[in-house]
Amino acid sequence: MSAMSRPIAAAALLLLAVAAPLVARGAPDADARRDLEQARADVVTTTRDYRESLVRVRGFREDAVRRATTTLANRRSLLEAGIVARREVETAEAELAAASAALARTQQDIADAEGLLAEALAVEHVPPVATGETTFSGGLLSHHGPAAWSLARVDTVRRFFGERFGRPLPISALGQTPVHDRLGFDHRNAVDVAVHPDSAEGKALIAWLRGQGVSFLAFRGAVVGEATGAHLHIGEPSPRRAG
Repeated sequence: MSAMSRPIAAAALLLLAVAAPLVARGAPDADARRDLEQARADVVTTTRDYRESLVRVRGFREDAVRRATTTLANRRSLLEAGIVARREVETAEAELAAASAALARTQQDIADAEGLLAEALAVEHVPPVATGETTFSGGLLSHHGPAAWSLARVDTVRRFFGERFGRPLPISALGQTPVHDRLGFDHRNAVDVAVHPDSAEGKALIAWLRGQGVSFLAFRGAVVGEATGAHLHIGEPSPRRAG
């Protein structure tokens, strides 16, 4: 386990470590609430730190792409001049493809981390929603539908979106992802869609989910001034601590 993974894994288990003994010994509500709030705050801090570490890594990835792009351009020029063989150009092309793929993965990890941070912060500030009701608070639209939801229903969402907008549903996280595992969030029965709730696509998807009785969280962007991960989370709210 890397130096960065150790504190992340520790924070990922923190809520379980705090909550289980409290439940077992029947701790007073005030004490339990205080300890769980502290544990939740630690998880938020860990997620924020993880996001910032990814932002730093992104800078290195961007530099690698720029260097690989320059190298490829130079080798193509040398190939035209007959100075290098084509295999050197092919090697430079492969290096640029690898650098670009690494940058894309880091950018996706940042988006996932921001979505998780938005959800972690929302748990602290959004009250429970009664079945069939919708609430809006701090940039978050929360709807608790009566219909049962599972990932088996994702194809119906894909079908609606594809027929309505003529492009694939932009899923950013389907069920549990490595980032959810790393940060200890239970996302096994949820799907995140990378659309802004105020866009035409977001509004149509929200209306459709309400009509289907499906629970969702719609993040417009900043949540209590912290997270910028605008997206739709389909399914019951996360995070839940994964065992």
